[in-house]
Amino acid sequence: MIKNRLGKSEISVSTLTLGCMSLGTDQAHASNIIDYALDKGINHLDTADLYDFGKNEEIIGNAMKGKRNEIVLTSKVGNHFSKEGKDWFWDPSKEHIMNGLKDSLRRLQTDYIDFYMLHGGTIDDPIDESIEAFERLKEEGVVRAYGISSIRPNVIREYVKRSNIDAVMMQYSLLDRRPESEILDLLHDNQISVLARGPLAKGMLSNRAMYQVNKKGKDGFLAYSYHELQKVIEKISTDIGSEPSMNAIALKYVIKHPALASAVFGASSIDQVRENIDIEPSQDLSNETYQNLQQITKAFNYEKHL
Repeated sequence: MIKNRLGKSEISVSTLTLGCMSLGTDQAHASNIIDYALDKGINHLDTADLYDFGKNEEIIGNAMKGKRNEIVLTSKVGNHFSKEGKDWFWDPSKEHIMNGLKDSLRRLQTDYIDFYMLHGGTIDDPIDESIEAFERLKEEGVVRAYGISSIRPNVIREYVKRSNIDAVMMQYSLLDRRPESEILDLLHDNQISVLARGPLAKGMLSNRAMYQVNKKGKDGFLAYSYHELQKVIEKISTDIGSEPSMNAIALKYVIKHPALASAVFGASSIDQVRENIDIEPSQDLSNETYQNLQQITKAFNYEKHL
């Protein structure tokens, strides 16, 4: 599988990333999914300390034994949580970031994290303090590179101006093209990579697209009404015949933009991993198909996340 450089760092991530939030809490099951993904060329695993209140990191730590050097590991911090109380609050302070990293390293059973992200962020955060924490961790060698996971253009712009981030994780799909309006080109111009989460739009752009639209799209999705979703999926299915599956169309669309380093998909089974890795990402979407998809779907801007 093709690998792309993450920002200006020395890290290279596979075009597809296994998002680990949906792996579940059964160790053997999760380990089998991770092993299958690694065997098929995926080298990037994405988790966060908040997922299952630390349990997800523990599962990944066990799954990585004996193969840590094969894996680019991403985790996130910023949600101060109680495992016992199952609650949390936002805390982007330097103290919490530093302590959160220590806790994650313990759960992950490793002495470094390749890519460490702030798991959210608002314009009212102590941004310089957060940046100072990540820079300190990088200097100490426990973090190789850092970034943020955010869909807030105002926050992203501040980190572009004030920090040395190497990547931003954001929601991006054919049904959520908001990043195209003001973020993707900005990041690409500053040699900052994008990790696209939600590229299958809750499964509404998967091989079971219409089923998921009828299940999850009854109240619409972002700028689309339920009936618009039905029409869009039907038109994509009938008009774009050069790709083998809806998964392939959706994933290839987001990785077409030069800012994209990887598309992050979740999986709760080996079959779901198989559906995504069969897209042959080395075969790019043609410009004609890319433009056709843009005609079928909507381009719209951020409104609530300024």
